[in-house]
Amino acid sequence: MIKDITIGQYIIGESFIHKLDPRTKILISLLFIIVLFLATNVQGYVVVFLFLMLCIYVSKVPFRYIYKGLKPIFILMLITAVFNIFFTKGETLVYQLGFLKIYKEGLVLAAFMIIRLTFLIAGTSLLTLTTSPIELTDGIERLLNPFKKIGVPAHELAMMMTIALRFIPTLMDETDKIMKAQMARGADFESGNLINRAKSLVPLLVPLFISSFRRAEDLAMAMEARCYRGGDGRTRMKVLKMTKKDTIAFVNFAIFTILIFGTRFYF
Repeated sequence: MIKDITIGQYIIGESFIHKLDPRTKILISLLFIIVLFLATNVQGYVVVFLFLMLCIYVSKVPFRYIYKGLKPIFILMLITAVFNIFFTKGETLVYQLGFLKIYKEGLVLAAFMIIRLTFLIAGTSLLTLTTSPIELTDGIERLLNPFKKIGVPAHELAMMMTIALRFIPTLMDETDKIMKAQMARGADFESGNLINRAKSLVPLLVPLFISSFRRAEDLAMAMEARCYRGGDGRTRMKVLKMTKKDTIAFVNFAIFTILIFGTRFYF
């Protein structure tokens, strides 16, 4: 499951979405999250599904990467579904087992929550899969630049967020290596009750934290050796610039938003 986490990974490509300005992709991703919560019926989720399929097809990202990003949250989906099924009251009783009652409204809400989580992860993962860490840093920094007037350290925040995203796959690989090394020495991470499993993670967490701090120190020394002094006076090899492709992307997203509003108020 550790290798299935795709957050922070970047797939090199020359697709339409790859060539968009990172600010465009960041803004559309944020707006997509908001618009997704406006879909409240089957018609709305059909529109979201078609929009996502179109984005995945245009991005030319292999669908297996989207699926791998969804696998780690299957347990979260299951827990969410169970809570919604058994704790949502309604008018139409479907099944009753003792004091547990399952209503039609709970089943519908559980299905919608699972679909919404799936679309949320699939849609937002396209941002990191089609945007390099450097572009992501520049995009976040440019979007935060207006807040510099009130003392917000735009460059530092952008750098921290990008480094955090970039090192997620690295830490996952490190965790997998440490886990295999501990299992080769006789460690058991799967058997036993919940308390025993938690105790068995100690030999995994301690070397992982040590390795993380060592990587952070190496990164800091490398930045200092290259005379890194923050964003003031920093030049860029590629200057961000909006093009017609970004306008087309915003227009298509506007059409998608209108369709979602239409399904919300018409049906």
